[in-house]
Amino acid sequence: MRTLVIFIILLFCLTAEAQVDQALNALSAVHLFREVAMSADGSMVAWIETIPAKNGTDSSRAAVLVRDLRDSGGAARTIMDGSESAQGLAWSRDGKLAFPANTDSEKQLQLYVVEKPGRGKPRKVTDVEGYLADPHWSPDGRSIAILWMAGVTHIPGPTEATLPDSGVVASQIHLQRLALVNPATGVPRVISPDGMHVYEYDWSPDGKELAYLAAPGPGDDNWYIAELYAVDAQSGAVRHILKPSMQVANVRWSPDGKTIAFIGGLMSDEGSTGGDIYALPAAGGALQDLTPGRKSSPNWFRWTPSSKQILMTEDVSGNMAVSTLDLASGSIETVWKGENSVTFSGDASTSAMIRSSWDHPPEVWAGHTGSWQQITHSNDGRHAAWGAVKSVEWNSDGLSVQGWLMFPQSYDPRKHYPMIVVVHGGPAADTRPSWPRPGLPVQLLSTQGYFLFFPNPRGSYGQGEEFTRGNVRDFGYGDLRDILTGVDNVVKNYPVDDHRVGIAGWSYGGYMTMWAVTQTNRFRAAFAGAGIANLQSYYGENSIDQWMLPYFGSSVYDDPAVYARSSPINYIKNVKTPTLIAVGERDGECPVPQSYEFWHALNTLGVKTEFIIYPGEGHSFRDPEHRRDLFQRVVKWFQDNMPASEVK
Repeated sequence: MRTLVIFIILLFCLTAEAQVDQALNALSAVHLFREVAMSADGSMVAWIETIPAKNGTDSSRAAVLVRDLRDSGGAARTIMDGSESAQGLAWSRDGKLAFPANTDSEKQLQLYVVEKPGRGKPRKVTDVEGYLADPHWSPDGRSIAILWMAGVTHIPGPTEATLPDSGVVASQIHLQRLALVNPATGVPRVISPDGMHVYEYDWSPDGKELAYLAAPGPGDDNWYIAELYAVDAQSGAVRHILKPSMQVANVRWSPDGKTIAFIGGLMSDEGSTGGDIYALPAAGGALQDLTPGRKSSPNWFRWTPSSKQILMTEDVSGNMAVSTLDLASGSIETVWKGENSVTFSGDASTSAMIRSSWDHPPEVWAGHTGSWQQITHSNDGRHAAWGAVKSVEWNSDGLSVQGWLMFPQSYDPRKHYPMIVVVHGGPAADTRPSWPRPGLPVQLLSTQGYFLFFPNPRGSYGQGEEFTRGNVRDFGYGDLRDILTGVDNVVKNYPVDDHRVGIAGWSYGGYMTMWAVTQTNRFRAAFAGAGIANLQSYYGENSIDQWMLPYFGSSVYDDPAVYARSSPINYIKNVKTPTLIAVGERDGECPVPQSYEFWHALNTLGVKTEFIIYPGEGHSFRDPEHRRDLFQRVVKWFQDNMPASEVK
């Protein structure tokens, strides 16, 4: 009998491994879309599509495509195929398309221009060394502004793998400068001042100035203290506009030239945008919050041509909405709302978006704003390999909190199932409905018989700026109460086995996993990816320590107690939960010593644990084999320590 039981267990494990492998292969075969851009007249839409390799593994091969919306029966045309890093689609007012890209023969990014998209071929404009990003045509179409980081041979950014330190540390800082390129000659002319790293910018409507967001280097760290400037396009003369008391993103000059607006708020990561929309006179002056008290998180906007309205996309309780804001009355009208994740481009009349949900893989949609039509069918025939998903809401400390509950793929309401709580990164982010990506597709745990609970606790986007600021100087406390109260709610209302609940997360989610297992023994198994064990030592180890000041109120040197209070390592002797730990060797956001410190403590205290360091990886993993190995280890860890079907 015992031999038979062992055989059944082995057979189940082999079947589960094959099932996971098959699901990962299917995910790797999905076409992904990096960005979409609508032409100024609304007649054409361009996008960048990642084409998967035929062998089913991840591929970085990308194609730039364009579709003429005036031709209802027309097909998309490929402008460039096979680029590794095509990005930054930019339309001129007269219909030209510019973008940085590289080719198989030339790995260096260069700026390309297509005079007649859909008919002509791209022309290489520049011949420079370094990293190019974010082109924007001048209003008269005579020049192209671009961000240029000279001398950089690797992809920059805080989530990318850091370079190995040796010699004099921090002796070389690469700055991203704002430059103007003449499309005829291709020669860039740097116009932003030396010593300043430029993050983003926008042309004035008359083309005489560019408003930009900048700070001294290093760029990855100092985005959190960036200030707003304007530079004369001809002379390079700079004037200071604003020193904000918050993080700033999405700087936009109004069409009438009178106002500059941006999204401001508590943002834990560059590129993860949310907050309120603010405006001030372009010449400088009083700052006005245009969306005060709104129970949502605007994450993108653009002015309408009249300068009297703003079109915006916003996170709303885990969903996405497209809305218009009337500046005179302050009224906001929702044009569209759905259980989707979207990347948006266009205006209030015609627009395009990359759209995906729990049930539908990503595709490009375009047309009249609010009534788009699907224009790509690259992922037709793809079906969800996970269970149904439901939005759930609960109350915690008087707050209304939202999350998502994913059911086991083969759900039977007569049975009870284990559940894994998946905490998102950030904390200024949220879990929204979307098709999983190949990186760490935890949704596939649904195929193994688990409920998955994705809470959006205080500190998340989607419920307004006050909610996002809910864990300031309270890191790990109120947000964990929200998560635990959410677990109680789910267990009460759904067939979840309260004795088989696990927790997992990456980045902030990794920290919250480390924190949770030191605060409660409720979780039976845990996975902490790229976590933070000791906020005091972390302050001096990570490459973006500036993010911590808005959350903790001061530096660790001025107020060590507030950091110690939220450090999992100070409560490490409470841990009983088997915990899997993983991190990238060159992670600058959540460095290896943090995971090492947590693992070392668990190992010393006799708590079941395992620790994997992935060579050459940063905060985001790039190697497909590393991604696959990590996910398979996560699946096995929960199967071994919190199996979906327990053998009696």
